[in-house]
Amino acid sequence: MLSLPILTFHSLDDQGNVISFSPAVFRRAMGKLHENGYRTLTLTDAVMTLRHSRPLPDHSFVITFDDGYHSVYQQALPVLREYGMCATVFLTVGETATTESTSRLPALGGRSMLSWGEIREMAKYGFEFGAHTLTHPDLTRLPTDRVAAEICRSKTIVEEQLGSSVTCFAYPYGRYDRRSREIVRQHFGCACSDKLGLTTKESDIYALERVDAYYLRSDRLFDVMLTRSFPWYIAARSIPRWIRRAISFRMSDRPRA
Repeated sequence: MLSLPILTFHSLDDQGNVISFSPAVFRRAMGKLHENGYRTLTLTDAVMTLRHSRPLPDHSFVITFDDGYHSVYQQALPVLREYGMCATVFLTVGETATTESTSRLPALGGRSMLSWGEIREMAKYGFEFGAHTLTHPDLTRLPTDRVAAEICRSKTIVEEQLGSSVTCFAYPYGRYDRRSREIVRQHFGCACSDKLGLTTKESDIYALERVDAYYLRSDRLFDVMLTRSFPWYIAARSIPRWIRRAISFRMSDRPRA
C-alpha cells in the first residue's frame, strides 16, 4: 500500500454544519469498510510504519476525531467496537483539568464534550488520545510563549489524566507555522495539518495530510473510498481548497492601514 487515508471527523450529529457528520452515514460507512477488508491503525502506529519504511497493510486507514466531542463516545465508540476498529482522538483540554471522572472538557461551539471518565474508558478499548492545545487558538497568531504553553501544557494534562505518554498532536484549524512546527517536533512524534491529501512515506510527519470527512459526507461520496478513483477524487478536491487558502494567506499578509 503506497498511500494512507487519515480520515478527520469532528462531531457525529445531524446539525448539518461543516464539522457535523451524520451518525447514520458513519455507521453504514464503517460497516462497508469492514465488509471490504479495511482495517484501522492508530496514528502513532501508522507513522512508525512510515518512519521505518515498512509497507502499510493493504486496505489500512486511520480514523481521527478533533476536539473531543461527546458524540465520539455516544456514536463512534459503539460502532468502532462492533467492527474491531480504533481511532485517534485529539483533545482540546482547557487551561485547567480535574481528576473527576464526570468532569467534561470545556464546551466548543455549544456542543457537549467528552468527560475524563469516558476518555479513560475509550483508552481501555484501544483508542489513542493526542493533544489539540488548551483553548483551540490559531497558533500562527499567538506570541511564541503562548504557542509553547498551548502545545506543551495540553500534552502534560492528557498524560497526567491518562497515565500514559502522548505522542501525536493536531494543529487547531490545521494551521501551523515554523515556530509551532518546531515546538511540536520537540515534544511529539507526529502532527496533523490542514493539508487535504493522502499520507505517504514522503509526507512531513509534523504536517501530515488528512481527508476531512466533509468531502465524504454522503453514502455515495464515502463509497468512493472503496474505488481506485479515491486518490484522484481527493486530489481534485484539494485544488480549490489550496486556491482559497493561498488567497486567504495573501490577504492576511497585506500591510494594514
